[in-house]
Amino acid sequence: YMYEGDAPNAERRAAALSLDRDLLRELLGQEELRELIDADALAEVEADLQHLSRRTQAANADALHDVLRGVGDLTVAEVALRCLPAGTASRDAESDGRATGGATEDEAEALLAVLARERRAIQMRIGGEERWIASEDAGLYRDAFGAVPPGGLPDAFLESVEAPFERLVRRYARTHGPFTTRELQNRYVVDPTAVLKALEGAGDLVRGELRPEGSEREWCDPEVLRRLRRASLASLRKEVEPAEQQALARFLPAWQGVDASPAAGAGPDRLREMLVPLQGLALAPAVWERDVLPRRTGAYSPAWLDQLCAGGEVVWVGAGPLGRNTGKVALYFRDDAPWLGPPPFKGDAPAGPIHEAIRARLTDGAAFWTDLLADVRVAAAPAPDGASAGSGLAPDPAELQEALWDLVWAGEVTNDAFAPLRAPRLSLANARRESSRRFARRRRPGAPQVQGRWSLTANLFRDPPAHGPRLRAQAELLLERYGIVTRETVLAEGIPGGFSSVYGELANLETLGTSRRGYFVEGLGGAQFALPAAIERLRGLRADEPAGPLVLAATDPANPFGATLPWPKRDDNRRPARVPGAHVVTLEADPVLYVERSGKGLVALRDPLEPNGTPAPWLAEALQALADHVRRGRIGRLALERFDGDPVVGSPYEPLLVEIGFSQGPRRLTLSA
Repeated sequence: YMYEGDAPNAERRAAALSLDRDLLRELLGQEELRELIDADALAEVEADLQHLSRRTQAANADALHDVLRGVGDLTVAEVALRCLPAGTASRDAESDGRATGGATEDEAEALLAVLARERRAIQMRIGGEERWIASEDAGLYRDAFGAVPPGGLPDAFLESVEAPFERLVRRYARTHGPFTTRELQNRYVVDPTAVLKALEGAGDLVRGELRPEGSEREWCDPEVLRRLRRASLASLRKEVEPAEQQALARFLPAWQGVDASPAAGAGPDRLREMLVPLQGLALAPAVWERDVLPRRTGAYSPAWLDQLCAGGEVVWVGAGPLGRNTGKVALYFRDDAPWLGPPPFKGDAPAGPIHEAIRARLTDGAAFWTDLLADVRVAAAPAPDGASAGSGLAPDPAELQEALWDLVWAGEVTNDAFAPLRAPRLSLANARRESSRRFARRRRPGAPQVQGRWSLTANLFRDPPAHGPRLRAQAELLLERYGIVTRETVLAEGIPGGFSSVYGELANLETLGTSRRGYFVEGLGGAQFALPAAIERLRGLRADEPAGPLVLAATDPANPFGATLPWPKRDDNRRPARVPGAHVVTLEADPVLYVERSGKGLVALRDPLEPNGTPAPWLAEALQALADHVRRGRIGRLALERFDGDPVVGSPYEPLLVEIGFSQGPRRLTLSA
């Protein structure tokens, strides 16, 4: 019921029937298509097409006449299977679409006798045996096989029919599931190969490996194939019961490989592999290198990322400032950047004269910092039309550096090194050399914040694919990153256009069998898409296995809280936030403790005290996990001054923190790696 409500009825029907030929061709090109067709769904559709299901069987002579006109030639035994048994008063008891037993041959012959007396059905010898057909088809079978119809039929039923065998093949395809050439040939004792190929060329038949457990390629009517896909998808959706939201919080770190890789074997190759699903994600540089990448590679060295950037494989693009000295950046593989597009940026493009001069210089090609110092000029007065970027006055180096970083955080300028993102932008770029001698042996190295070559990011996103393929790539990336994609997931990503922009491509991926749509996690809406492997892993996490404590950066994509899932509510309305430098501690995938980004405050996400005023047992486990995280070097230092907004020194929590390893001070408790 939930999936049927995704769109109004007319739109649902149009979408179900409008599988375009390109998508169908892509679907048929998959070798694993046999696995996409559900065997039970196929049996149900075939039973309905052949009038073998209880809800489609004939209850009287008039209904049997309709069956003959729709299905075509039938033997007496085949007619009996398509008739309701005598005495059956209702179809409701067994109207589930499965093939059921029919009437006896005597009962079928009685109904056929009624039709024969009324000249509405006749017998003809077809395929080497006597079969019954609707009288209206007498001319069709005569012209197709040379069979002789009985006398006494109206002339209208005996008129010549153009391409009679082709019409019979079309009807056969409309009333059967996927069938082989041999099956059709055995039915009519005529070689149908030429007709089948002609219909395939006209787009009226498709061919592929369609039938589950089949051994050769089959033919199928496109509309029947669409019906099979819809029935198969409906069957697959019923298999998945929604999991609790807590299961999603356990699933995401496991899916993204958090703490799953050993230190042995870590290096640029593993880093390259881990970066693939994280492309386009905007995080602070420190979060990338301290919290996200090391947790997925088992061990981490900044030199590995430097190597990928220096080799031109990986590029970074700014996605907005965070204060004065840092911002958010997204990482891309250079080849994938045109497909994914730049990260969302909500601010205004910098528009000062120095910004324009930098753009003009970088339009000519990449430049080192020294090149920018030498080439960038700003006109002292309004310059006449056609004045070059090199005319005018050189800006102050500090102002030039500031303007350069404005363009970086706006996503317009990047660098072929990651080192500038690691350097605090506090020292001025125009620091004097220690010696006044030009050729002195001692030279000060270039400032880290301006190392490398600067270039425009527009070159990375030049000549993007068409809009549709780009949305397909975005949808595939979301599925690879999160396994399960919901409306909340897309909104948290900040994708332009929101969930509706990628919904169509997610639905196409479902049609292709790449993903499934269903209600996988309760409370997150009915329009959820997931990879089959993610569904199986989510199911496996439903067992009552202890998840243990886990500490994650608040902005880590493996942390669903504040993005896909809401933070726990507190009575004082203090709400955690997904900000760089903040962390969250979970116990059994339930968030219990929030570490503020300054490292000076803790916020309990459940009641931290027992009724007698002593710390709750869970708090000791959560604080111990946090202390272990600090000792591993994943958090540089904690200097706690507040717990739930109150001074921590002198609080009921101070003895527990000291016992865990925090050092006492006059105003704070500290812990370092």
